[in-house]
Amino acid sequence: MAILKDFEELVVSARRGQEVGCHLQSMREGSVSCLGPHGLHRMAYTEWGDPANERVLICVHGLTRNGRDFDVLANALAGDYRVVCPDVVGRGRSDRLFFSDDYALPTYANDMMVLIARLGVDSVHWLGTSMGGLIGMFLASLPGSPISRMVLNDVGPLIALDALQRIGEYLGKAPDFADLAEAEAYVRLVCAPFGKLTDAQWRYMTVVGTRPKPGGGFEMNYDRAIAAPYQKAFLEAKEVSLWPMYDAIRCPTMVLRGAQSDILLHATAVEMTTRGPQAKLVEVPDVGHAPMFLEESQVRVVQDFLLADPG
Repeated sequence: MAILKDFEELVVSARRGQEVGCHLQSMREGSVSCLGPHGLHRMAYTEWGDPANERVLICVHGLTRNGRDFDVLANALAGDYRVVCPDVVGRGRSDRLFFSDDYALPTYANDMMVLIARLGVDSVHWLGTSMGGLIGMFLASLPGSPISRMVLNDVGPLIALDALQRIGEYLGKAPDFADLAEAEAYVRLVCAPFGKLTDAQWRYMTVVGTRPKPGGGFEMNYDRAIAAPYQKAFLEAKEVSLWPMYDAIRCPTMVLRGAQSDILLHATAVEMTTRGPQAKLVEVPDVGHAPMFLEESQVRVVQDFLLADPG
């Protein structure tokens, strides 16, 4: 489903200064079968660009979102990359799991390795928003990691308790909605840290973040059961500290931080420039958690960093 056809005003050109026109790239849908702790499940993904292009960019979304968040960015970078945007299991078009405790980093990381194997490449570039960045950090910290260049979008090795509690207040508690207008009002409320989006951008985030219910109306497009392991893993802790993992990363890394973020504090982001991969830091004004790549300026920051690699 080519959602961008209905939101052409959001399309960003492939190059700075280039006329946008009708530069809509073709999008394909696929899936891979993955083995989890309690059986098989299907992870869906969308794909942009030449399927024969060996330069691959994997874009992984945040906790309650899905791969369609990256449509604008993927469309803009499709001339340079084979851009692959998975729906982490439990979100989007991917399967829901029978056991909620399986919604955990080991499952997600294993699924991503299956996806990379399916793509048939030895190395990839990685863009991860929030949870997607944590998955990337884990994989990039491993010896022999396939990640050769990485963008961490508003996430780092230290996450404060206050931010975790804020997310826990709405996670898994979204109501059903009679129509998209009602859903959009909810999205504008819980996703206010995305920044001052336009009406079209808010509607887009609502369309890609919800799905129709069989009996009518809409619901958020994720399994409410992801809240249970989140509560166990994060809210029982005083903070999440992953500095040893971050310090093991060796690939070139950029940290993109919303200047008002409560997830990635400024002090932590600055420390990330001095430890581990000594990341490049870019802060996005007037945005909290997290930049969503619906603005050309945000797309260009990612594009410029990733394409600085000649490989």
